[in-house]
Amino acid sequence: MKNPLKSYYSALMIGALLVAGTSCKDDEPKPEPVVEQETITTVTLNLVPEGKGQNATVTFGDQDKNGTPEIGTLTLAPNTVYNFTVDLFDDSKTPPVDISAEVLAEGDEHELFFQPSNDLNATIQKTDMDKNNRPIGLEGTLETGEASSGTLKVTLKHQEGLKGTTSDISKGETDVEVDFPTVIQ
Repeated sequence: MKNPLKSYYSALMIGALLVAGTSCKDDEPKPEPVVEQETITTVTLNLVPEGKGQNATVTFGDQDKNGTPEIGTLTLAPNTVYNFTVDLFDDSKTPPVDISAEVLAEGDEHELFFQPSNDLNATIQKTDMDKNNRPIGLEGTLETGEASSGTLKVTLKHQEGLKGTTSDISKGETDVEVDFPTVIQ
């Protein structure tokens, strides 16, 4: 004669093991998403004055490939509005990779921030927007005031899943940050 309780206990144990096996999977920590940062070896600011005046360009990078990055000084005219573009490159690859194109394509995950030091008489406005109508910063205007000098900090932030209407420089991973010495004269 078969023992009905034995079959019942066997089914109950198998069910408990199945439930325990599936619930353990929910308790396992989920891996953090990998945020791939861009490798940026060269940052160039290109500025063209509205109306009359001279164009200005400044670069950070290892142009002579000696392993030591160099940084130029940005010299601007007072009381002038400049239209600017930012070029970002990874020169560690052959041929060099245009990171600006990648930042533009992934504009909803990136933003450039510009911070003039307190003693620098300049204001910056970003004019390019991502698909969500939020600023990217590869293009914009820089307006100078009276003669002054200081630094212009340029920071590219990778803000995947973080960029929004309240995004600021404190959010996301820093892909590159450069302090350009700047003179308005």
